Amino acid sequence: MAIQGPDGVDAAIAAGVDLDGSPLPAAMLGLYQEVMALEAARTRSGVTKSMRNRIVRTGSKHLDQATLDARLKEAGWEGLKPKEIAFFYG
Repeated sequence: MAIQGPDGVDAAIAAGVDLDGSPLPAAMLGLYQEVMALEAARTRSGVTKSMRNRIVRTGSKHLDQATLDARLKEAGWEGLKPKEIAFFYG
């Protein structure tokens, strides 16, 4: 199974299979579904905050620290926080 893009993993989970096509263990799938249902019911604090969190979480995999920090600032958000630097780049 070729998985690409942000929705690819979600599609595999929905199908109950891993990237190699093997079935996901029922206990793992059940826990994932339970936690995602809790997350879906959580009150949100704002779209721009969620966007920034996603950018930091994903951007740290693809951009070096200085570039991500500069790009956040250019877009109008605050730069990387010390705890984000420690977690994603430490």
